[in-house]
Amino acid sequence: MNLLSSENMVLFSFALIVIAFLYSSVGHGGASGYLALMTIFAFPVAIMKPSALLLNLFVSSISFFFYYRMNYFRPKLFYPFAIASIPAAFLGGFVTLNNAAYKIILGIVLVFAALRLFGIFNFKEKEAVAINIPFALVIGFAIGLLSGMLGIGGGIILSPILLFLGWANIKESAAISGLFIFVNSFAGLLGFFLGGKTIPTESFYLVPIAVIGGVLGGFYGSGYFSNKTLKFVLGTVILIASVKLIFP
Repeated sequence: MNLLSSENMVLFSFALIVIAFLYSSVGHGGASGYLALMTIFAFPVAIMKPSALLLNLFVSSISFFFYYRMNYFRPKLFYPFAIASIPAAFLGGFVTLNNAAYKIILGIVLVFAALRLFGIFNFKEKEAVAINIPFALVIGFAIGLLSGMLGIGGGIILSPILLFLGWANIKESAAISGLFIFVNSFAGLLGFFLGGKTIPTESFYLVPIAVIGGVLGGFYGSGYFSNKTLKFVLGTVILIASVKLIFP
């Protein structure tokens, strides 16, 4: 991988493991964190989107496995979102935004991700409420389209919605988000590939590094894990990246 010097690659790899660990621990793939990290290390935009989607595939599937084996997954709650989000993410994968538009939209999404890590959007669990299917379909489509366009899985957006509406508790939302991120990332990559683009070789070099963090995060998160300090640091890093994207 020629993008980084040896010293920067060591630092990048360590940060990538931490990001994958934290996101996997709450059922996420980590795309918003990876994109923020790649922004800080000045990765080309052409590499950022496919790399984030690829890493999402591995880390989200690992996280989902751990939450699934703990019986937190609710299929009936997952399907309405997935039915609408998969084709939307596929369409979004075809879309290639110009660099300026991509950076601004991604920067705004990263602000949301950072605030979530700071605890601003971590809604408390509510008493269980029956899911509104039409509303869930609309939400799924919107998140899926945005996911495919930017190279995120959408879990960072879906999780707080599930909690805010009382459709799932924290562990259930983590399990649902894990699989939701996986299917959206797969659809987004498929659309990206069928749109005539290829996944850079450099993207595959990052997979085993992220998997290490993903396995550890999924294992600890599906049981009991909370580390406010690391989340605050990660939120700060993502916020810095978002500012760098919006105000280059």
